[in-house]
Amino acid sequence: MMQNPNEELRTEIAAAAARLVAQDGADYGTAKRKAARQILGEAQAADLQNLLPDNAQIEDEVRLYHALFNADTQPARLFRLRTLALQVMEMLERYNPFLTGAVLNGTAGEHNDIHLQLFADSAKEVQIFLLNRNLQIEISESPHFRGPRFDPVETVSFMWQREGVHVELYETDDIRGAKRKSGDKLLRADIAEVRTLLTNSSHQ
Repeated sequence: MMQNPNEELRTEIAAAAARLVAQDGADYGTAKRKAARQILGEAQAADLQNLLPDNAQIEDEVRLYHALFNADTQPARLFRLRTLALQVMEMLERYNPFLTGAVLNGTAGEHNDIHLQLFADSAKEVQIFLLNRNLQIEISESPHFRGPRFDPVETVSFMWQREGVHVELYETDDIRGAKRKSGDKLLRADIAEVRTLLTNSSHQ
């Protein structure tokens, strides 16, 4: 069956965006816009926003890219990042840590950092906890997982075993609105689920 020309173009943009994510560490939004400009040209890309692939399509293409070009290195890289993520989560266990992002969904490559979400009574308490462990922290903001109608959340970043870790600090009540799954895809994983991921990958 012939593929719709728009679908064909969307797939081409998704594949180009996936290369930028995997090779340069670009975020999905930047990658899809840059890929659209490369393929369509500046003027056309601005007019054809509806041709941009969604993040799920780019994620599938990143997975495919790693399978084709990084099959000898990416699984070990992913295992390392998940192992380190679990170490940090165990250290922060009292603050309800969850793993999110590329390290959770399996698309993490050489440019990816570890992204966690904590649900705690006090962001300041988490910061003091990390400082007391002699970690050099930087504080910034990240978009709220519920979308732009909600205020950005404070994010603490630090290095752990030469890898970047970014911890979004949510209020305890936010956990009630935190979807765990979208379809069959896990959006955030607790300590037990990350341990299971590691056990399953070590048996492969």
